[in-house]
Amino acid sequence: MRKYIDCREFPSESHCSIAISADSEEELLTIAVQHAIASHGYTDSPELREGLRKLFHDGMPPEHVHSAAAPVSERPVSPTRH
Repeated sequence: MRKYIDCREFPSESHCSIAISADSEEELLTIAVQHAIASHGYTDSPELREGLRKLFHDGMPPEHVHSAAAPVSERPVSPTRH
């Protein structure tokens, strides 16, 4: 079953609109980590990877997302920035 992660679910300074999907959780995690590092300034860590996995959904990302997410400071992924 396809999995996805969607940055639109979380408010950010960059207003990121990226949604990533893949056929395997490992493939999705690899790309999601690369995106978190390159676009959001995170540092790769076991905590980042665990937090990202918790944000995975089954299926495909919806065309539109109405974010009712918590403020960035309350995001489940703890930022470890450079």
